[in-house]
Amino acid sequence: MATTRTAKTHWEGNLLEGKGTVALESSKVGTYDVNWPARAEQPNGVTSPEELIAAAHSSCYSMAFSHGLAGKGYTVEALDTQADVTFQPGEGITGIALTVKARVPGLSEEDFQAAAQDAKANCPVSQALAGVKNITLAAELI
Repeated sequence: MATTRTAKTHWEGNLLEGKGTVALESSKVGTYDVNWPARAEQPNGVTSPEELIAAAHSSCYSMAFSHGLAGKGYTVEALDTQADVTFQPGEGITGIALTVKARVPGLSEEDFQAAAQDAKANCPVSQALAGVKNITLAAELI
């Protein structure tokens, strides 16, 4: 069964001086401020499309990795995933660095690395972001 999730953005003003809010409509968990300085300079308590992409990518990757390992008979004790999305004004998103640290008893380093790469290639958000030329992964079994 397919699902649809919805977010809405309200924007006022031009790109450089304007501001807006993005509301997570499906879950109703929050409405967040967005503006150009938060995107191109420092966040200062305001989010950006890239931070929202990072949240989506890190959570999707963790789910895909956990699912893949469970399918091979492993129990994940913990996965900690970080996604760093780089935005270059005038160019767009130029890279995404995924970093994962995992505690998976009984899993060899070789099988861990293979499963980590498989999750990177097959998580739905990774696939949706295929236009980003530089997506890297650093995976550590702890």
